[in-house]
Amino acid sequence: MLKKLISLSSSNYKNLDWKTVLLILFLVAFFIRFPFFFRDYVDRDESTFIIMAQSWVNGHLPYTKLWDLKPPITFLFFAVIIKIFGKSFIAIRLFGTLLVALTALFTYGMTTKIASKKVAFWVALFCVFFQSLFGSLQGVMSEHICTFFFTVGAYLLLTKDHGKWYFLTGLFFGLSIMSKLNMAYPVLGLGIYFLWEGFTHKRLKANLKNLTLMGLGVIGTIALTALPYYFEGKTQIWWQSIFEAPLAYSDSQFHSPLKSLPFILASTLFFYFAYRKELVNFKSKPIQILLIIFSGVMLSFVQAGKVNGHYLIQVYPFILVLFGIAISKFVPHKKVFKPLVAVLLLLIPMEAYLEYVNIAKNKIEKGSFFNGEGIDVPSYIEANSLEIKNIFFTEYHIGYWVLGVDPPTTAATHPSNITRDVLYPYMENPRKTGIEELQYIMEVLKPKTLVARKGKKIFDKKLVRYNTYIDAYLAKNYTLLATVDRGLIYQRLE
Repeated sequence: MLKKLISLSSSNYKNLDWKTVLLILFLVAFFIRFPFFFRDYVDRDESTFIIMAQSWVNGHLPYTKLWDLKPPITFLFFAVIIKIFGKSFIAIRLFGTLLVALTALFTYGMTTKIASKKVAFWVALFCVFFQSLFGSLQGVMSEHICTFFFTVGAYLLLTKDHGKWYFLTGLFFGLSIMSKLNMAYPVLGLGIYFLWEGFTHKRLKANLKNLTLMGLGVIGTIALTALPYYFEGKTQIWWQSIFEAPLAYSDSQFHSPLKSLPFILASTLFFYFAYRKELVNFKSKPIQILLIIFSGVMLSFVQAGKVNGHYLIQVYPFILVLFGIAISKFVPHKKVFKPLVAVLLLLIPMEAYLEYVNIAKNKIEKGSFFNGEGIDVPSYIEANSLEIKNIFFTEYHIGYWVLGVDPPTTAATHPSNITRDVLYPYMENPRKTGIEELQYIMEVLKPKTLVARKGKKIFDKKLVRYNTYIDAYLAKNYTLLATVDRGLIYQRLE
């Protein structure tokens, strides 16, 4: 396949249809992501999404029994897969792979409206790479889900100009926002852009009509997520959990906007260079739309004051289009570059190569491709018939799903939520502080089994009070029963 990719001629690119492009993108994504299908988790957030989804499959709406700080469409994606395929890591990661390939396909579609199919193809290919490598991106993150929906909406915005399409665009933007709330920033930016364009091009009436239809689509999607709660008389917890809690949490955190400065500076330098060298036509409406989307997402990063690696998934499709166009004009088309491209394509999936070695090693040593303490620790617990009622995973909390049990309390769905006092009013939780919650778990529920991680404090090292309490309590009331790789299994003494 690598040889075919490199040797594609201009005429071959012109003959590409979307089915062929999708097949290539899926195969590349599958090759890169497949060895991670067997991991217990790549990022802890994915574990929380799975646990929340399983609770929904079991008949409990998100936020009513278990709770997390994400909108419900993220949980719905996982819940549908679990409902159809059961408890399957492979099914979840396979659909995550499909999501990555489809996002890249719609990125390809966007690019073909601005540049050649050749540029579009390579932009789409690198979209797969950047959504699958360089950090904790091999799992299925909320950013993958929201970016897929937003990319579909952006594609429609660039290719369709009838009112019904603006409404459909709004539906996809709404799905994106209800997967990750910060996608409201680029939607708002697009609204301002179309108002400005309407004024300057004397088409305000038409733009207002289209914006209204798009807005109805966004609002319609949001309203649909409220319906199940309305029928159960729980709209208040829907509102509190989705809108009030994230705002309260954001206000309680201080992360310097300077942390996002390197990304802002790098992108600004690129845009300046592209403008000076006339590599990108910034007067083009499609280019302006992509810039607005990119700027809106980056503004949300500045407001949050942090840029985790998986956050950048949200900007890759849009910045890669612009970058691909610039590169195609700046780099000369010479055959001498083909060997360099071949080497680059071979080196990029290095993380995947290492993981292939890891799963092969795990198969030889342990008899299974599935690996990680989130799988091995529950296996030990089941093999030794340990008590799992009220079991408390302070780490590897995907273990709840593997064992088929719920976290001991609502706040313990994600271990770090226990310490976030500001979130308790929105959980409808009887305890009002993290210390009270931890004391309730340890002293009232009294889990017979507790799981922690070797060489790591149970809570963030800055949370001295929490760590002092639980370290003392474990020393007095628990004994270390077993160590499974880095997993520590504690057994209650009484």
